[in-house]
Amino acid sequence: MSHIAVTTWSLEQTAPTDLLPAAAPEGDVRVVRSEVPSPEFSRFLYASVGADIRWTDRLGWSYARWREHLERPGVETWVAYDRGTPAGYVELAAGDDGVVEIEYFGLIPAFRGRRIGGHLLAYGTARAWDLGERRPELPPTKRVWLHTCSKDGEHAMANYQRRGFRLFDTKVEEEPEVATPGPWPGAFAA
Repeated sequence: MSHIAVTTWSLEQTAPTDLLPAAAPEGDVRVVRSEVPSPEFSRFLYASVGADIRWTDRLGWSYARWREHLERPGVETWVAYDRGTPAGYVELAAGDDGVVEIEYFGLIPAFRGRRIGGHLLAYGTARAWDLGERRPELPPTKRVWLHTCSKDGEHAMANYQRRGFRLFDTKVEEEPEVATPGPWPGAFAA
């Protein structure tokens, strides 16, 4: 099996004032919290957004594993809809220490390049900052962080930085090279 070098960048905001707004996209784009834990819907979002950028770590999760993850306190999924169609999502995970990770963020390929990503990231980051206020069982948010890597979309890092995230760590590791899975097995097969 061949390997590739993957660079992972970790970025953070340490105050709500770090968040820089994004222009709203044109048209009927709405961001809505997915309040009912749904393994089917979350797996659809994960597989569809990560189809062409090699998101594979959750593809093998069982239904029970998805449900367990989604029912954890502090996990929230916010979905961008363009005229009623899911366009992308941001998944937040709060710890009991006031730190919120943006675990996943991205757009389904057909919706990229339409200014939805900056809007969704800004909206999701704002929800990370007010998570402790909306969910009294959680402490106030004192830090929001995320990571991106060289396998992610080509505009990911620039979008994070335009929203006010600052780089705090960089790592390079060898990983097995895997085929781009597609949203379902064989989706990108010739």
